[in-house]
Amino acid sequence: MIRFIILITLLLLQKGIASERPNLLLMISDDQSFPHASAYGSKMVSTPNFDKIANQGVLFTNAFCAAPGCSPSRAAFLTGRNIWQIEHAGTHASSFHKKYLTFMDLLKESGYHTGHTGKGWGPGNYAEGGRENNPAGPIYGSKKKNYAEGFSKFIKSKPKGSPFAFWFGSKDPHRSFEKGSGQKSGKTLDQAEVPPFLPDSPVIRDDLLDYALEIERFDKDCGKMLEILKKNNLNNDTIIIITSDNGMAFPYAKANCTEYGIHMPLAISWKSKIPTNQTCKKLISFIDITATIHEAMSIKAPKKFPLMGKSFLNVISKGGIPTTGTDSQIFAGRERHSSSRYNSLGYPQRCIRTDKFLYIKNFKPERWPAGPGQKFSGNLESRLGPEHGAYHDIDACPSLNFMISKQKDPEIAKYFHLAVNKRPKEQLFNIQKDPGCLENLANDPNHFMIRNKLSQQLNIYLSETNDPRALNGGDIFETYKRYSSIRWFPEPEWAKKNPKSVPETPWLKGKK
Repeated sequence: MIRFIILITLLLLQKGIASERPNLLLMISDDQSFPHASAYGSKMVSTPNFDKIANQGVLFTNAFCAAPGCSPSRAAFLTGRNIWQIEHAGTHASSFHKKYLTFMDLLKESGYHTGHTGKGWGPGNYAEGGRENNPAGPIYGSKKKNYAEGFSKFIKSKPKGSPFAFWFGSKDPHRSFEKGSGQKSGKTLDQAEVPPFLPDSPVIRDDLLDYALEIERFDKDCGKMLEILKKNNLNNDTIIIITSDNGMAFPYAKANCTEYGIHMPLAISWKSKIPTNQTCKKLISFIDITATIHEAMSIKAPKKFPLMGKSFLNVISKGGIPTTGTDSQIFAGRERHSSSRYNSLGYPQRCIRTDKFLYIKNFKPERWPAGPGQKFSGNLESRLGPEHGAYHDIDACPSLNFMISKQKDPEIAKYFHLAVNKRPKEQLFNIQKDPGCLENLANDPNHFMIRNKLSQQLNIYLSETNDPRALNGGDIFETYKRYSSIRWFPEPEWAKKNPKSVPETPWLKGKK
């Protein structure tokens, strides 16, 4: 009888705890840089729903993704681990092993109703990792961009009394854009906000307006999700997070560890727990968001694969966030992005970002950061394509085409070369003075001390977190299979001179 009473008591307690657990609504755009939201003062875009969540909770001014490319960034966010700690999932268009449990996996195991619509984790092949569903949860809705329909179906299918976690992954503002759509909507060229790393021209401005319109479309979809929450009386006890996965799809942004590649918009609200109208300047990484979700929703990562971030729930739930700068720091990195080089080799980067400086280490400076610019038109026996037709780590776009066509113009050439030229092993930028990452201070005698300090801090962190790039060269990253299309490139001079330095890519055998 006593055992029965104890059992009933435990069940009641467990039910009470479960009923107090918050819901989670994640809304993630595809390729949107900070500061492109009107809450940050941007006049190029209007994002009333992002602004609404920021006003209801916290606006973050220093949030950073773990990688400047979609599938590794999303994998790091889902697992709470750095890209170099999750094997295949840390590179683009590869696989995602089921042993790396995501917060969506853990929430489902703990009784949450979970699902996603639109773009979850990807591109990649999660089935090869032994998974039945996308790491972001089962899909709801059609493959078309009717995201609200997917969320509505998800809510209707939710068991009564069960908390939920939903991932809305928009495909906006991913390339390609409808050319001229921004101006067609009523935007004018003078509204475009040209970042420092792009030339100021009508072509660039028009491209930026098309990008801005897609951000606004994402924001409208967020508004539809919020209306569904309100309609179902789920506002007060739902953690709402709006952010992006990586930077804007323009040259020298996405697929680069530069400021516009890793600095993200972020707003978080939780009406019943987080005070309103807060601004957080603390530097946080996406893996810190993961740790915060774990704490808020009472889940724990497996001991074998612990979280690498730190929860900031205590900071934002009490209010009174410091409005001054911070001495915190974040780390990020990238491996293979697209198939953009000989043997589809990657362009490995790691970086450390402080309140003032961004230090980047390029592990293979002999490789071209955007691709060598020329590829074979088919397999290795086919003819070579045009000279500037293979910068595939830059998404095809009017801005890139314009820079290629005007590369002999001295005013345009500097931007073109910034995006495609080889880079030194070390780069250092004063972000407060140079957010466009135009002036490399790594060899400036006045900055040797800070360069060496950040280099040492980065190396220590990479070694402590067992990054193969820091421990043994990192060639293992090149062995991870790519499931998307493959392109073929001429053998580079560095490979001809030293064939033993070419990493093995066993997954490419039989494809040449």
